[in-house]
Amino acid sequence: MVELVRVGRSPEDLAQEFEPTAQSIRNWVCQADLDEGRRHDGLTTDQREELRRLRRENRQLRCEREILAKAAAWFARETDSVPPKSSSS
Repeated sequence: MVELVRVGRSPEDLAQEFEPTAQSIRNWVCQADLDEGRRHDGLTTDQREELRRLRRENRQLRCEREILAKAAAWFARETDSVPPKSSSS
């Protein structure tokens, strides 16, 4: 589809001939241009995948940190002691 648009076919004509909407085809052309370095006003597919991976990892780390904080509070209550604060912080 992207190549057909690049050789002169309009997204509207292609949308009538095939299933995707004209806007979907325009989005594909835009993303292909970003991936190939023809445009620089958005994220490439690789950058989007990395961002998605980092966001997922960030969510996981926040969840793990919350679990560890709750576990530390529980253990402190169970032992009736709170660890002393470090002088380096």
